[in-house]
Amino acid sequence: MKVLVVGGGGREHALCWAIATSPRCKALWCAPGNAGIAEVATCLPGVGAEDLDAILDACRAHAIDLVVVGPEAPLVAGLVDRLEAAGIAAVGPSAAAARLEGSKAFMKDVLAEAGVPTARSATFTDPAAAKAHVKDRGAPCVVKADGLAAGKGVLLCETEGKALAAIDALMTDRAFGAAGDCIVIEDWLQGEEASAFALCDGTTAVWMGAAQDHKRVGEGDTGPNTGGMGAYAPAPIVDDAMAGRIMTEIMQPTVEAMAARGTPFKGVLFAGLMIDDTGPTVLEFNVRFGDPECQVLLARLDGDLLDLLEATAHGRLADVPAPRWQPRTALVVVMAARGYPGTYEKGTAIGGLEAAGAVEGVTVFHAGTRRDAGGTILANGGRVLGVTALGGSVKQARARAHAAIDVLYWPEGYCRRDIGWRAIARETATRPES
Repeated sequence: MKVLVVGGGGREHALCWAIATSPRCKALWCAPGNAGIAEVATCLPGVGAEDLDAILDACRAHAIDLVVVGPEAPLVAGLVDRLEAAGIAAVGPSAAAARLEGSKAFMKDVLAEAGVPTARSATFTDPAAAKAHVKDRGAPCVVKADGLAAGKGVLLCETEGKALAAIDALMTDRAFGAAGDCIVIEDWLQGEEASAFALCDGTTAVWMGAAQDHKRVGEGDTGPNTGGMGAYAPAPIVDDAMAGRIMTEIMQPTVEAMAARGTPFKGVLFAGLMIDDTGPTVLEFNVRFGDPECQVLLARLDGDLLDLLEATAHGRLADVPAPRWQPRTALVVVMAARGYPGTYEKGTAIGGLEAAGAVEGVTVFHAGTRRDAGGTILANGGRVLGVTALGGSVKQARARAHAAIDVLYWPEGYCRRDIGWRAIARETATRPES
């Protein structure tokens, strides 16, 4: 098969890395790609992930058999609709189904129809009404931009004052543009968060594992939200019994509800969950693999990802073997440019990548990189590298990731060094010798 992966971040590097190992992958392209992806695929740097016309032209020029869409924006914009109308198979939902991520208000409606547990919420298009609601219900609460906001449109508000300021930021100051013209205010749930993933072909949902990520920029889960500073898999809180509940109480009912609406969901369904003693509750849905969760999920996959993706695109998931997983832990530490998620510098040189990748169990996925004319790898984004390691425990995987980070030379970069802290505390409690 000839495959095109759309996107240029760490998630797309992991997808290309896994797809390239398939004996059925005849040729692999990535649009636009990055410096790391260029080592396993042919990059099309002039083709942006949201340039639907250019992507369609590239598919025709290279006789692409299957397109795998990484980021959410082209899915919400209707890339899969355009591709399928041209007879090109794609992994990802239609624009109508991608509204599960593109509109939090829409998602809440679908969850209500499907009987899927989620936080109590209210939706507003008027700032005054939203503020009145906050003053009536009190705090803490969560204020969310309805539309896409690059993973940063969820504001955790411990006090009424912070909630009112969040409403102003989203609706009056339009910090995320039109994404905040409508907002959702919901209860602040207690418990432990996890990210759960399923491949869906419109009728069938197949479990793709669970991970736990770290959204806040600072150690100890402090500071503003980011796109993700690290993750690990499997998630200890999602044992086999919990995975079964997630599939039967959340994933499959959502797939059935979307099919009943006439907008069947095909692609990756990513549920952000809060888990407590009563079970899992949906915080949000995304319609693609998470980043950096994708890196740790695929690091553990034992089998041919391309077979699964092709079956997803063609409605044949029930006919292929279920995914298998290595019995090891994967952990990724994100290296970001200093200043991220605020203002940061681009174009700084990164050294030591070969030595980092030589550490036992480590793969360095590129997120925001480019190569200059002399061959030097340069930082080209906020989140720049995903140093991913496999180990017999979360503690060992993190130690390997840190060993790789310590041989990198990038003074302008930084990372959190406490990724997996909750899981390591569990390991230490159950295995004091570890």
